[in-house]
Amino acid sequence: MRPPTSRARSWAARSACSLALCAAVLTALPSAERAAAEPGAPAADPAGAAGAPAAAYSAGAARAALTRLMPRHAGQFDLVLVPRTGAGDTFTVSGSTGRIVVTGTTPAVLLRGVHWYLAYTVGVDLGSPGDSLAALPDRLPGPAATVRESASVPHRFALNDTDDGYSGAYRDWAAYERQIDLLALHGVNEVFVQMGAEAAYHAAFQEFGYTDAELRAWIPGPAHQPWWLMQNMSSFGGPVTEQLIARRAALGKRIVDRLRELGMTPVLPGYFGTVPPGFTERNPEGRVVPQGRWIGFTRPDWLDPRGALFPRVASAFYRHQARLLGTTTMYKMDLLHEGGNAGDVPVGEAASRVMQTLDDARPGATWVLLGWQRNPKAELLAGVDTSRLLVVDGLSDRYDNLDRETAWSGTPYAFGTIPNFGGHTTIGANTSVWTDRFEAWRTKPGSALRGIAFLPEATSANPVTFSLFTELAWRDAPVDHADWFARYAARRYGAPDAHAAKAWEWLRQGPYGTPSNGWSESQDSLFTARPSLTVRTAASWGPKTMRYDAATVESALTELLQVAPALRSTDAYRFDLVDTARQALTNRSRVLLPQLKAAYEAKDLAGFRARAAEWRRSMALLDEVLATDRRFLLGPWLEGARSWARSDAERAALEFDARSLVTTWGHRAGSEAGLHDYANREWSGLVSDFYAPRWSAYLDSLETALVTGRAPVAIDWFAWENQWNLRRNTFPVTTKGDPVALATRVRDGLRA
Repeated sequence: MRPPTSRARSWAARSACSLALCAAVLTALPSAERAAAEPGAPAADPAGAAGAPAAAYSAGAARAALTRLMPRHAGQFDLVLVPRTGAGDTFTVSGSTGRIVVTGTTPAVLLRGVHWYLAYTVGVDLGSPGDSLAALPDRLPGPAATVRESASVPHRFALNDTDDGYSGAYRDWAAYERQIDLLALHGVNEVFVQMGAEAAYHAAFQEFGYTDAELRAWIPGPAHQPWWLMQNMSSFGGPVTEQLIARRAALGKRIVDRLRELGMTPVLPGYFGTVPPGFTERNPEGRVVPQGRWIGFTRPDWLDPRGALFPRVASAFYRHQARLLGTTTMYKMDLLHEGGNAGDVPVGEAASRVMQTLDDARPGATWVLLGWQRNPKAELLAGVDTSRLLVVDGLSDRYDNLDRETAWSGTPYAFGTIPNFGGHTTIGANTSVWTDRFEAWRTKPGSALRGIAFLPEATSANPVTFSLFTELAWRDAPVDHADWFARYAARRYGAPDAHAAKAWEWLRQGPYGTPSNGWSESQDSLFTARPSLTVRTAASWGPKTMRYDAATVESALTELLQVAPALRSTDAYRFDLVDTARQALTNRSRVLLPQLKAAYEAKDLAGFRARAAEWRRSMALLDEVLATDRRFLLGPWLEGARSWARSDAERAALEFDARSLVTTWGHRAGSEAGLHDYANREWSGLVSDFYAPRWSAYLDSLETALVTGRAPVAIDWFAWENQWNLRRNTFPVTTKGDPVALATRVRDGLRA
């Protein structure tokens, strides 16, 4: 018997499960927020809407953020909101000792003014991660003269679709709150929010013949949800529980509400046609286009936007999204992401219908698309009013000879970068390309550049990239690359230091001076690669060779170890020292591996054993170095996943979701198609318990082959790796060891 269509189901039956989820969401919300989330309550206009009056905000939101970020000194700031004029967002900084006056057009812009003051008057850094606030004097000095700065572009967008998986899947509110505060402090005004998006799908499709259980089985675990929302895959890491959906929706609403309070625009996922399996069996009037496979995964089907059913599904999605998360003025979605199949559906017509349904639900909203590979296609742009679009370009710094105005027919776009893939801990970015290219593109005749887009696939790494890239939008002239890095070095640890300056000059010339030659990220670590004597990268789609001279990082490490002892107590110094020592040691893997290969091929057993022992010692030292900083620990990642569970079975499922993402990434088919180690990262615990034993097993097999004269025993790497994914052992969540002593060991070992 065919399942009933959505028309055949009674309204009461359709509503019951949605209301149950709504009740669960309300229970998960703090009591003060429940009233605004009640079903039927009017959705608030987003505070970040362009042109919103200052009266829509309260300086109290900026005051609260400042108190969280720097409680000892927040009381010395007077924060004053002023109306926004045609010039866009502006801040001023003035005042005297102990009374700093900051004016700004939104609470977030007020925070941007505070950040400018900290960086350029006091000379301290509040980065992500790492800060030198410990160097602040008890009474803050007044600026020498009034400072006035304006944003050169209206759109200052942040966060990749994938960040909620690679970084934020298991964060709590405190972590998200700090991320929002830091985004505001750095001048961002538009933030992609994916947390809780699954709740809208879960509620909407119960109106189209699906049960709660069927939908929870379709939704992946939190770490893998971004690729489901991009229509690449489904189910892996699930099924999710109803309580998990409810808690994530509650957290998503809290994030959205906080962004509004600060005068920032939450950018929410839009609906473009993804449907669960068996959609036409339940809804014969619908027509779907199978999407084939994505790197070993079966993609969800695509509902033809031209049909009469599409606007009904879209309407249900937007209605439930508004009830659960609220509304906004910007929605992000990409048709046919990374190889999707249009079938016989004209892309332009499909785009027109997608835009129409968005406009029906949210009149006047902006459609945000990612500039990536061939997206957005010319056919899509031809089908819509391009003035209603914003393309956040992920490739602005990756290739030469780009002409976005011609390629995108004058569509407004944001100059963007993806300086991190998969959460890799490698340092580096094409920062000199940013400073050369952004202002040239912004000011050229006929420019359609309207913003910046900071789009790392994972956040909380490479703090210098976040600081520099976001500052581009607050300059009206080109940034001097060398001068900016010199100033950054002077404030990063709270005071000028000759050795810090030299360290950052080495880093500027090396990993942060790479060109636009087809990559926007530096090479990853071979210690984190699936073992092979010929492996050139851990992530299949990463750079295969060094993108800079490794000696620059070793020289930077030497200089950092000579920074004045008084500055070594800052959080920023400790993070940078560990990160630089890690990178210097990691780069050594690209020297050692060819030596291992040469000894093995020469059948030099003694030489092979010596090189293998050095490889193992290096990995052991690497883990010790990483253990000195909490941001390089595996333990918090897994503890975060476990903390979202309400049963042991759910704990096991969520831990598997978190573990698999950073190892096999997915099931065997996806892993072997190239996804394994895509999200590799050098974390203490992951190195000692996963990467080092994996390499040890391989080196043992090669040594046995040399001793016996037989071929090495083949190892089923996926089976080995997935066995680790299923384990439940715990790892430290607190640090141990002295970072200076261990970084010194790294330096001395590299000199030997």
